[in-house]
Amino acid sequence: MVLLSKSCCQEVRIWKQNWKMIYWKGEKFWIGKLFEHPEIMTQGETLEELEENMKDAYMLMTMEDVPENHDVRELAF
Repeated sequence: MVLLSKSCCQEVRIWKQNWKMIYWKGEKFWIGKLFEHPEIMTQGETLEELEENMKDAYMLMTMEDVPENHDVRELAF
């Protein structure tokens, strides 16, 4: 499990996962989307910024409606 900062005052716990990012160079920015979640798309001036923006976009898309005081439980399959 890894901690990602959702804002300056809140941390969100998620399972550490490896994702595939499809990316390309546009006219001004690097553009990318998650292969596993193609609805999540963002951009950045550099590849490093694109990666950080992608992590932020993932958290916003998946955790937006989750209250701040939530619990996390690991599930074994």
